[in-house]
Order: sequence, then structure tokens, then C-alpha cells
Amino acid sequence: MPEDAMMESHLDIASETVAVDNRGDDRDPLDGTMVIKLGYRGGGFVGLAEQPLQRTVAGELRRALETILRRPVSMDVAGRTDSGVHALGQYVSVPVTDEELTRARRSLVPGLVALTPDDIAIRGLYRAQKGFSARFDALERHYCYRIACGCSRPVMAWDHSWWLRTAPELDVMTMDAAALALVGEHDFRSFCKASSAQLLEADGRSTSRFLRGVTVREQEEAGESLILVDVWGNAFLHNMVRIIVGSLVEVGRGNRPLSWMQDALEARDRRAAGPTAPPEGLTFVDVSYPEGSLAEW
Repeated sequence: MPEDAMMESHLDIASETVAVDNRGDDRDPLDGTMVIKLGYRGGGFVGLAEQPLQRTVAGELRRALETILRRPVSMDVAGRTDSGVHALGQYVSVPVTDEELTRARRSLVPGLVALTPDDIAIRGLYRAQKGFSARFDALERHYCYRIACGCSRPVMAWDHSWWLRTAPELDVMTMDAAALALVGEHDFRSFCKASSAQLLEADGRSTSRFLRGVTVREQEEAGESLILVDVWGNAFLHNMVRIIVGSLVEVGRGNRPLSWMQDALEARDRRAAGPTAPPEGLTFVDVSYPEGSLAEW
């Protein structure tokens, strides 16, 4: 999730859900799917998607997988995250052969852990049916954005929160009430990076998305008081969560009235919404899939 890493032209450019690559090995039939639940600290990457001569999450994972499987692999990811954005529950699907499906977890997981860097975590390993896609089979994605207010520098939350040093506090209750305007299916063009929205429009694609929930709350984590903005939805536009957060902060500061979020949504114009919040506060938390689609490896 900054979140503004270069996007591949053959994909939905404004979407945060994006396939990483397609380089399979046609010598063997791919009879099932390996699914990896991935976590990472985003500060050391230019993003998730592979880019030439750049350090990316997908590039590091590909090297580990191709070393273990001893062949080229193709990967789909559940949600696109750009430079500086973190993840606790990113899912990656990899087509595999029958023989690979029988390999023991006790060798696969330690092998992946050993072959990936310290800022990537292998948090789960699953089997799925042939054709399963971490991207296209996802039902819902959950993001969380953390904000630290006040002049005191955050300690434990330093690298995964937005330090609002000029704001002693935010009106969390008003922010939470304003966020209700975003729940449901709407055209979120105002909350999409302008250039990406233009590309979608030129290609005849929609900027409408469905959000099941947007909440704002205070929470103490590791002895520090933080403000958390949680967003659940079926899919997201480019920079969508960060623009939502930046806009809600304007309401929380008292710079905009509660009704402004509704007005910004209806304007369908990026200039009508607030600033884009920085990437380091954003975490891709989890993904929901149809019941029974993933089995523990």
C-alpha cells in the first residue's frame, strides 16, 4: 500500500487486487493450487508487484518458491499493496502438480521461511482445487489504517502508523459517523487516484465498489493510544483506502462537517475529497473466501 508504485498495463490499473505474473511450466499438468498466507512489513519494498531491478514482495516470494519447486511458477495475489504498505493476511495462489501437492508441510514451510527475508512472514499454507485464484475467488478484503496523534513520537507503532504530530486529538465519534456515508455500493471515483480513474473510464470500466463496513475507533496497542480505521469491501480502487482515511481526518480535525463525506462521494471528482494519507499507516489485514475452499496443508 507509497501506494503509488507503477502498475502493470495489462491489469485493472485502478484496482488494489492484481495478479502478479503468469509464467507457468507447461511440462507437467498443474492439478491443484498451493495457497500461501503472507505477512510483510512494507517499508523495505517498492510494492508487492514485481518491477525490474526493484525489491518487491512478489519478487522475493518467487525466488523462494522457484528454489523449492525447482521450476518457474505463476502467482495470483488477493490484493495489491504498494510501497510502504504492510500486510498480515495477503494470500498468494500458485498452481502446482499432483506430486507437489503431496509434499510435506514440515519441509515446505521451514523452507519458505529460510528462503524469504526477515520482513516477510509465511503465516499459513493451504491446498485448494485446480483453478483457485487468490484474486478472483476472494469474497471480501479487510484493510486497517492506524493513526497516532499528538506531539509525542510513537514508539512501537512508529513504522506502521501515520504520526499526526500537529493534531493533539481527532473527533473519533464524528469520524465514525461520517464514515457511514461510504457503506454500501457507490461510485467511489472521488476516492480514487485521478489518473487511474481516467484510465478506467477510458477503458469502459466502473469505479463503483461495495463496502460492507467502515469504522473508526480508539484502541491501545503495546501501551500506545491509536486511532484505527477499518474498511471491509469486495474490491478497492487505487489509493481508495488512503483517500478515505485522509478525508476522515479532515472531518476529525474539524476542518470539514460530518456531511462532507457524503458530498465528496456524490461529486465523483477526486478534487472533492481529502488528501491521500501516507502509506505506512495501512495494513492489508485479511481476505475472506468461500467456506471450504482452503484446506490446511
